[in-house]
Parts: sequence; C-alpha cells; structure tokens
Amino acid sequence: MRKPMLQVTRRQAIRGLLATGAFGLTVKLSGCSSSPTAAGGSDTLTAGFIYVGPKDDYGYNQAHAEGRASLDGLDGVKTSEEASVPETNAVQESIRSMIDLDGATAIFATSFGYFDPHVLALAKDFPDVQFFHCGGLYQEGVHPNNVGSYFGYIDEAQYVAGVVAAHTSTSKRLGFIGAKPIPQVLRNVNSFTLGARSIDPSATTQVIFTGDWADPVREAEAANSMADQGIDVLTCHVDSPKVVIETAERRGIFATGYHANQAELAPQGYLTGAEWDWSTVYKNYVSLLQEGKTLMNGGIPHLVRGGFKDGFLKLSPFGPAVSASAQQAAEAAQAQLISRELVIYKGEIKDNQGKTVVAGGKELGQTAIELEQMNWLAEGVMGSVG
Repeated sequence: MRKPMLQVTRRQAIRGLLATGAFGLTVKLSGCSSSPTAAGGSDTLTAGFIYVGPKDDYGYNQAHAEGRASLDGLDGVKTSEEASVPETNAVQESIRSMIDLDGATAIFATSFGYFDPHVLALAKDFPDVQFFHCGGLYQEGVHPNNVGSYFGYIDEAQYVAGVVAAHTSTSKRLGFIGAKPIPQVLRNVNSFTLGARSIDPSATTQVIFTGDWADPVREAEAANSMADQGIDVLTCHVDSPKVVIETAERRGIFATGYHANQAELAPQGYLTGAEWDWSTVYKNYVSLLQEGKTLMNGGIPHLVRGGFKDGFLKLSPFGPAVSASAQQAAEAAQAQLISRELVIYKGEIKDNQGKTVVAGGKELGQTAIELEQMNWLAEGVMGSVG
C-alpha cells in the first residue's frame, strides 16, 4: 500500500544490538522475569499497536491512534505503538520488538496488508501472544488460533452522511473519491448514495477511483474536477481525506469526512463525517484480556464486528452549514440503524446499469455475505467498477 521508508526505528536499532549480542543478555533476562502471559499472568497487560501511516494523518491511522490513546490511564495497562510501518518485513520487525522488548502479549495490527504473511507468520512463532488484525480476514480452521479479526460497518455512518449531503446540496450532484473499487469501498459509495436518495431520489453521486490508498495529487485532481463540474458536496474513502476536505473548502463547496474528524480543515464547509470509534473496541478487548479471556481459550471471539449499535462508529459534530432539518433527518436515520428498523440494503435495489441486485422485499443485513462480495454500483452512482 505504501512505499517502504528507509528509516531505522528505535526498536529496530535495539533489536540489531540484541542480534549482535551487545547487551541482549541483560535485556532478555530482565524481560523474562516479568513478562506477562497471554492469559494475564502478570498484573500489567502490555498491548502493541502498529499503523501503516502517521498518527496525525486526519484519517485511518489517526483514528486507530486515538483509540490507542483512550487506553492511557487505565489501571494495569501499558501500550506501545509504532507509526508509518510499511506492509513489508518491517511489520514483523516492529512486532517482534514489541514482544521481545516491551513484553507485549497482545498485538493490534491495524493495516489490511499486515495480515498475510506477516501476522500469520508471527502468530506461529509466538503461540502465547494474541494477534488482533483490523480487517476481518480471519478464517476458522485455516488461520492460527491466536489470531483474531475486527472491523466495522462504517457504511452505516456513510449512509447518514449521505442524508446530510442531500439536504445541503443545491445541485443534488455529489462526489465520492475512492481508492480502489473493492467491496469495502463500493459499499461506502453505495450506502452514501442510498442515504442521499432517501432524501431526494434525483440525487446522484459521481465516483472517481484514484487507484491508490494515498495519492494526494490524484485526490486533488479528482476533487477539483468534480468542483468544476458543479458537484457541491464531496466525500471519500482514502487513507487520509485531508486533501479532499481542504480542496472542497478552498473551492467553496461542502464535504463530509471519513475515518476521523476533519472539521478543523474546513470550518465553513465541513458537514459531518463517518468516523471510527476504536476506543470502544480497544477498551472492550483490554477488559476481556484482563479477565483472563483469550482467543485460545474461547473467551474472545475470533471475529468481532459492529456498527453504530455496538459503539464502533460515530458521526463528526454537525458543521455550521447543516440545517436543523438535516440534523433531524440524520439523527432519525442513525436511531433507526441502531434499532435495526432501517436496513440499508432492502430491495428492490438496482445497479447503475438497470439490473436488479437486491430483489424486491429482500433484506441484506450487515452480516450478509452478498455485501462482503459487492461488485456493483447502485442506481444513481455515475461511474464504473471496471
């Protein structure tokens, strides 16, 4: 996902010294005497977090870092973290260091590309350490028993953002800048559009895929192109929405955010945003671990997912351009998603080629496998997945 960075971290430097035996004996021996076990054999639980990008990217990595920070001050919990770890062997180097040097017994690997081969390889080398990967890739019977996955249904928040966008737009032409046409991105595009069209069925969403998770140049080009076409609300699914949000503000149009709160980047035009709330997820994991529950003893599920109802998501506070009626509609939609009265993918839904993709009367709940395999764009989306 990212180009490898030629840098040596503190941990890498120390591990290099350990490998040469310069002072490894002392560190290893002292570490052995107090190293906690996976089941909580020590009074202190140490959890390590690694991110693929910087912690202040106004996006995906910042959201995870904020979740990690929510653990600060909890009794009996110590954390370590490392940012800008590319999806290369650097992943294994960083995690090994967290285990060997920091005594981490729980690892939270937050980037999709960390899973295979890196997390899977380390899980075999450290059978007493628990590896929690953000991405939902765990398969029972296939992957090691000390590996788990967590992820959320953030398209619920994108649906609500679409409601606000349709209320605010005067052109009824919305824009979505996506990284790649994979199911997770398509689901966000479609949910955003379905939310908008629940308010105004004439609303459309122009989608542009940049081809990469972080490409500020293409993201800026796409945002400017959409503004030139008369689109007046932008949103996105890229690692860092910073460029998209700033471009929208500079062009005098509106934007809804993604991953984290970008309101300070667009004080006039930021409407709301689909945010992760990893603090709830990480606190829950820590609580279970402190109770002695593990992936291996069955106390912690191997697959954890959730939406608004489960505390995985939140909306950015409404900006000054959001009307009272838009806020009311957004809050009503959020409440209905929490109560399960509102099912986003309820037929009949057609794709943008006129083909029925969800039959009339059929409901696809958030766990439906069809949603995990989404390869189509909903009616009202201007663009293609090819």
